Amino acid sequence: MELTRRDVLAALAAGGVAAGAGVTLSNDSGGPLIDDHVSDTLVAVAAVVYPSQLDGVESFVREYSGARVREHRSYASGVADAVDALDAYCQSWADADFAALDPERADDLLSGFGVDTADPDPDGSDRERVRYYLVNELLYALFTTPTGGELVGIENPPGHPGGTASYQRGPQ
Repeated sequence: MELTRRDVLAALAAGGVAAGAGVTLSNDSGGPLIDDHVSDTLVAVAAVVYPSQLDGVESFVREYSGARVREHRSYASGVADAVDALDAYCQSWADADFAALDPERADDLLSGFGVDTADPDPDGSDRERVRYYLVNELLYALFTTPTGGELVGIENPPGHPGGTASYQRGPQ
């Protein structure tokens, strides 16, 4: 299954972000809101938490995150802080930043950090912020798209119109 530009726009709309045709990672002064390392880390987290049958994950994550930080500037600093916390943990266990790890090792370290059982909290502990800003945000972005919804059997995720045929037929 392919994540497309349409999926990016659907995820942004579901999250209340006004998306224009030109989504970039730059602020008004031309500087980046999130740097390449943060974007690379988001892509690496998505490689761990997204289903393996998806294509187009890197462009989806970069476009979604770029638009998200343009609309919500405080989100950019939260994401950067969460990436720093995740990298510090990975440096102590694997002597590498999260983005530099292979997906299997990254999955092990993400679980070892306790992110899979942490409560998402933007003001909480390191693992709670990683869960909130990195894992949950990326999962929300995926599963509010038509492609992500199709993966889990939700034909019309919230915010995606489906027409009368989709709700008038019985379960399959």
